Amino acid sequence: MIMKLTTESAKANGDVSIASERMGYVGQGYATGFLQQEDSLTFPITMDEEGQYQITVMAAVTIFGEGPKWNAFFVNGDKLGDIMTPDTPDFVPCMYPKAYLRNGINEITIMKNWGGIDIDSILIEKAPSTDRSRFHVTPLLVDSNAAPYTRRLMNYLCDSYGHRILSGQETGGSNPPELEVIKRETGKLPAIRGLDFIDYSPSRLPFGSTSQETEEAIAWWRDGGIVTFCWHWNAPTDLINQPNKMWYSGFYTYATEFDLAKALENQESEAYRLILRDIDAIALQLQILQEHEVPVLWRPLHEAAGGWFWWGAKGAEACIQLWRLMYKRLTVHHQLHNLIWVWNGQGKDWYPGDDVVDIIGEDIYGGPRFYSSQYGRFHDALSYTTANKIIALTENGTIPDPDLLEQDEAAWAWFCTWAGEFVWKETSGERTYSDKHTEVNMLRKVYSHSKVVTKDHLPNLQTYRL
Repeated sequence: MIMKLTTESAKANGDVSIASERMGYVGQGYATGFLQQEDSLTFPITMDEEGQYQITVMAAVTIFGEGPKWNAFFVNGDKLGDIMTPDTPDFVPCMYPKAYLRNGINEITIMKNWGGIDIDSILIEKAPSTDRSRFHVTPLLVDSNAAPYTRRLMNYLCDSYGHRILSGQETGGSNPPELEVIKRETGKLPAIRGLDFIDYSPSRLPFGSTSQETEEAIAWWRDGGIVTFCWHWNAPTDLINQPNKMWYSGFYTYATEFDLAKALENQESEAYRLILRDIDAIALQLQILQEHEVPVLWRPLHEAAGGWFWWGAKGAEACIQLWRLMYKRLTVHHQLHNLIWVWNGQGKDWYPGDDVVDIIGEDIYGGPRFYSSQYGRFHDALSYTTANKIIALTENGTIPDPDLLEQDEAAWAWFCTWAGEFVWKETSGERTYSDKHTEVNMLRKVYSHSKVVTKDHLPNLQTYRL
């Protein structure tokens, strides 16, 4: 079944109207004027067979030359994700790969999120069958000298992939409120604890930064949990350190003048030396973890394609060079073999290569109480390489509904909810659960679901099969 709908069958909301000035539309006009956040276009459609369908939106950017645009995609009032429109003046197909449509009347809505677009039509067709062979990942790490305990963890992740999703939670410091409120509300703890090397960054130390994240990781692993680390890497030098651009924001592009591309051009420069100094500082912490036989799901240089962090500000080429430099520095120079390399660059053009990536991660903040499987982003991540790699939801705001994950076959290996307001708030001096993003009933459903692995259901990973 293939069905095409043009804008004359759609309902325009807000500032959206029908126009005919630009060339290339196929109906009586195209929808334009997505100016405010609630502006939308809704296509009603009657289906005689329920199931998974591929929805293709024919869209064009309103201003060419300012990059691709992302706009929210809803089915029957539920936000499933975003539709990406490439930076082209022509109407082009923008696909959402899998959406469940029920028998009878459905509504498909495109709502303004980020960037102006014009919409010509939508095409609805049966979604192709999921290639489940992509979920069969051989547990061979890119580091051929990976330690036995590192290989045991990878074996477990590969055995679980496509069958279960591991629960995860970002935290900070000892006795983190996130773990406290999750345990209180669900009786369980996440399988994965997310930690950050941010305060080990050398450019933060002169301002008094200290951290116990390494010790927290050792304790969590010894108590039967899994550890993942990111690194909000404060720029090695050239912090602006002025109001609204303070030193503690030095991992953001806006708060530093450090030029990665320029630093990498000259390996004899001071800037290049400082890059190595910083990597070496984190290597010391990873070395401590190695001495305690703690494997790490290692996720550096995250979200680079967004450009909001300095390691992504100078484009893909520089960031890929930095990733490969870090891999060699840690694995070869420092002989660190407790790392599973989780790449989280958020864009195919930023992928550094199968030889230096074990797992692909996506960070998704879809909005409060949207429990979609985020299959569109999962599908994108699969396209970064033809190799079979584990795909993980390495950061999330709202936790996806496990039933929708099963329905859509979005085989995220784990989720890792971000900290702070995504989990807790302070009420009358007490830490209480915040349901701003994930309602408490959904949290309980997730942590008790048969397909979700919590800390108490992890096997003994120190003796897991090799």
